[in-house]
Amino acid sequence: MLEVGAGSGDRIGAFWSDLRRSLRNPEFWAMSSWMDILVRARRSRLGAIWLLMPSAIYVFGMGSIFAGMQGKSLDAFAAHVALGVMVFRGLMSTVIGSAGIYAASASFILDGRTRLTDYVLQALGKSFFDFLMCIPVACIALVLFGHVEWLGILVAPLALLVIYFNALWISVVLSLAGARFPDLGQLLSNVSVFMFLLTPILWHPEDMPADSFRGQLMRANPFYHYVELFRAPILGDPIEPATCWFMGVSTLVGLLFAAFLYRRYARWVPLWI
Repeated sequence: MLEVGAGSGDRIGAFWSDLRRSLRNPEFWAMSSWMDILVRARRSRLGAIWLLMPSAIYVFGMGSIFAGMQGKSLDAFAAHVALGVMVFRGLMSTVIGSAGIYAASASFILDGRTRLTDYVLQALGKSFFDFLMCIPVACIALVLFGHVEWLGILVAPLALLVIYFNALWISVVLSLAGARFPDLGQLLSNVSVFMFLLTPILWHPEDMPADSFRGQLMRANPFYHYVELFRAPILGDPIEPATCWFMGVSTLVGLLFAAFLYRRYARWVPLWI
């Protein structure tokens, strides 16, 4: 069996040990994430400016259409859409990218010189950059909105930290599942469209009463809780108790589950890919 823990001397599958070493040695995953960003923009005249376009289209393109359909003005709707797109785009980038991250790095893994957690952090690094590229558009939307809770701005980094703890365990689980089932990435790409429409980004949560079937379906959607944890305090909206419970249980149980799967199946990844 190949040694994935590269010079650490630890046995394969020690998730927390591998993660700690990856965080202490970011040269591989940080550089590879940055190189991926450069490759995406190198042949373009406008460079990284093009990376701002998806969020701009969502907020000012689709946002204006859906605002008109609901009888709302864009200036009051743009911030709602922008903050939702920020979180959803970052997390969905993690979901889709993680499913194929081991297969895409097969040559490095088979060489046996890097930890599998390096690739998990690589996927998170790329998704975090997608999140950052939404910030300029979100700032413009918040200026248009004209009403921002500054306390919500201050707690936003804490909410983002909790969200990315969840992104960490999601990435671990999906990367292992994607190594075992190569078609998982394609499935997730198709499901992402449905998840986007099910998440209250282009519409408001109060449009789906909690006692209705659609309201229950929305609240069973994890992306709803991730988005609301970040967006609601900034816009001065209350966070539902169910969201607080979900985030607490999801973070704790998810990390323990990811550590268990990593310990159980990490050694099989070189054979699967």
